[in-house]
Amino acid sequence: MTEKKTIGRYRWVIVTLLLFSTTINYMDRNVIGYVKEFFCTPTAKGGFGWTDSQYSYVTSFFTAFYAGITIIAGWVIDKIGTKLGLALSLIIWSFFSMVNAFAGSSVVAHTIVRSLFGIGEAGNFPASIKTVAEWFPKKERALATGIFNSGSNIGAMIASLFVPWCLIHWGGAEGWKMAYIICGAVGLFWLIFWFAIYAPPSKQKMLSREEFEYINSDDLAIHASASEDVAVREKIPWGELFRFPQTWAFFWGKFFTDGIWWFMLFWLPDYLKKQFHMTGHQVMLPTFIVYGIAIFGSTFGGNLPRIMINKGMAIDKARMRAMFLIAIFPMFLILTQYFGNVAHFGTNAPIFAVILICIGAAAHQAWSANLFTTVSDRFPKIAVGSVTGIGGLAGGVGGVLVQLLAGALNTHVPQSAYLIMFVISGSVYMIAWLIMRYYLSKAVTIEGM
Repeated sequence: MTEKKTIGRYRWVIVTLLLFSTTINYMDRNVIGYVKEFFCTPTAKGGFGWTDSQYSYVTSFFTAFYAGITIIAGWVIDKIGTKLGLALSLIIWSFFSMVNAFAGSSVVAHTIVRSLFGIGEAGNFPASIKTVAEWFPKKERALATGIFNSGSNIGAMIASLFVPWCLIHWGGAEGWKMAYIICGAVGLFWLIFWFAIYAPPSKQKMLSREEFEYINSDDLAIHASASEDVAVREKIPWGELFRFPQTWAFFWGKFFTDGIWWFMLFWLPDYLKKQFHMTGHQVMLPTFIVYGIAIFGSTFGGNLPRIMINKGMAIDKARMRAMFLIAIFPMFLILTQYFGNVAHFGTNAPIFAVILICIGAAAHQAWSANLFTTVSDRFPKIAVGSVTGIGGLAGGVGGVLVQLLAGALNTHVPQSAYLIMFVISGSVYMIAWLIMRYYLSKAVTIEGM
């Protein structure tokens, strides 16, 4: 019997919990993208009469608060541990998701509630990345990250079907409220399983000694504290993290590319409606397909460096080579508007456009799985949450800029808006890779790694 069959698989139960929390996180986050049409419908026709710019303000403030709190959330999670940190995060975002149903038609009210919602959502990824660092050896972390990160696609898929159904079943005036309430309530059920199943490896009774040793096989030493398993160095001052080039590699990787995923989440339904005159019901299938295909990108992208590592390639080299190959594929997005031209390609135009967007979305998720793992590759476990938070801040700032740009372009130059956005979306990954390569070439070894 091989070693893999004797060490146990309880760590995969833990990543399944993270998969579900991320699914709920993105399901709640995506509601607003599908209620935009109702919010932007003129008041004379029963909507709120918002403009594209006003909609972009709401999503941008959410992203800004998400980004700003992520850096704090990472630090807090490093202090209080992943079990309490992730639970607290989910309670906050679920509560304000439901509160959003009572914001009325006011842009200001929606902006405030959505910003508070962003505060809660900010904890999911720092906690999840830290959990993966605690529960998986380095060679499996990208795959584990890819698995839980695929929840971002599953959540988006669920929202693409459920929210339009709510609008159809209850009508626009009540449907958007029900979507917020129901999606927000789902997260509270997840807490039952989280508290019943999760404990750090040193305290998990279901974990075999063999699997515990395998999880920590590439640590120099293990120190089991009262709250977490951490590496040799017990503390790295938060400000000191900015002195490491690998922190800046992650920072810029997130800054340049996170906004593209925000763009796909919040603006894809709008693009399909404007470009191809689809109704709210008709956008359900193509958006479902895009987010479904992206799941394969997340899992395959996470497994790609593992294949290289198993063939003898060094972890860092495998990670960067995989990310270079992945960064090529978003360039297909540059062709979206050409192949999405109905005058040239007729009824095939939406099919071609969706195929290209599928490639871009899958590539982003593959990129994201590896980008997150560069943190646990380069930092001891005690610092993973903090560094992830720093990157989350950078990604959020990039996301705000992308959304404000999308709103401004759609308001002032609607004919060219999505052409410009897709060109930007297809170009930034290779730029990010080059910047990351520069900083990682100067990376230093940290005590405890």
